[in-house]
Amino acid sequence: MSGIQDFRQNPPQGFKFPSWDRVLIYPCALFIVCWSVGPFLWQMSTSIQPDRELMSPTPHFFPYPITFEHFVNIFVGKSFHRYLTNSAIVTVTTTLICLLFGSIAAFALARLDIRGRFGILGFILGVSMFPQIAIVAPLYVLASNLGWLDTYRILIVIYLALGLPLVVWVLFGYFRSIPQTIDEAARIDGARPMTIFFRIILPMSLPAVVTTGLLCFIASWNEFMFALAFTSDINHQTVPVGIANFTGVHYVPWGDIAAASVVVTLPLVIMVLIFQQHIISGLTGGAVKE
Repeated sequence: MSGIQDFRQNPPQGFKFPSWDRVLIYPCALFIVCWSVGPFLWQMSTSIQPDRELMSPTPHFFPYPITFEHFVNIFVGKSFHRYLTNSAIVTVTTTLICLLFGSIAAFALARLDIRGRFGILGFILGVSMFPQIAIVAPLYVLASNLGWLDTYRILIVIYLALGLPLVVWVLFGYFRSIPQTIDEAARIDGARPMTIFFRIILPMSLPAVVTTGLLCFIASWNEFMFALAFTSDINHQTVPVGIANFTGVHYVPWGDIAAASVVVTLPLVIMVLIFQQHIISGLTGGAVKE
């Protein structure tokens, strides 16, 4: 016992006792990674297992034998590529328009002398807080009267209404963190507000623009309720509705659903990994005002 006390009081040179923060942080980080990545890995495993293995009483995480019949089924038998095309058209269009108008609005509210700017921001936030299920019926009646049902147009307009508040709020905080002296120097050189925005502020705010663009893209890509309510044919239905259509009355094709979910999720994961540095700096850039 005395030897242990002597060791604690006089440890060997260069030896350090592990701190509690290091002891706890790695198990917590490992738990979070497993919690986040585990469902996606399980879906990947399910997508390459035969149906007889999926229906067995004991599920298997490691697939054997491996098959790609589910990926063939969704593209050949269920025309999944059509749903992907519809989602790509709606999502890319929505993201680009949101970034264009949302960034201009955020720049005006953050950098120009506009009276009641915080009231406008509060109004934008308040409008976005309405429950989506509460506005489906009136929007459906409006879309029916305009003849917009089963069109890309109605989905793009609705997703714009959902994505613009997010874009404005995120970019507003980032634009406010950029020193005002940059604008003053540009005005001295004769630059107008839109010139300052497109040639100076926007290039400096690339991390925030990428972050908001990805968030808007993911929200539009995964949206299900409005796409289900306003589209009824494969020519305009998006990916979440297409996956829901896989389910039959007496049979659920778990392998096909897993394969479709992998095809849908993998591009998003790749995009996030590619732009992760921009995402981190974009989300934290507006936290401190210089």
